[in-house]
Amino acid sequence: MDKKIFNKLAPENGGTHMSEMGHPYPFILRPISHKIAEDADDFRERLERLDPEEAEYLAGLAMEGKEDIRSLDEDDVDSFFDMVREKVSEEREKELRIKLGIL
Repeated sequence: MDKKIFNKLAPENGGTHMSEMGHPYPFILRPISHKIAEDADDFRERLERLDPEEAEYLAGLAMEGKEDIRSLDEDDVDSFFDMVREKVSEEREKELRIKLGIL
């Protein structure tokens, strides 16, 4: 699922999930936020490509500490929470904000 989501968010990477240094990215959203998306609007538009199942999957990874939401650019953090609220539920967004201490 990680590769499927990464490819959906960054199709221009041609299916590679490797950093420029040749190491696999440890997270899905951080390289999109810091290296691939041109700006906050681009990041938001990429998140809009996700379906509810993929959005819930990312929220679940964030709840488990396997997706690093805190390290995203500030506007991208807001876009992530907006996406969770819109595609999953307002309750899931609140649960995640509490868990991550981002209120």
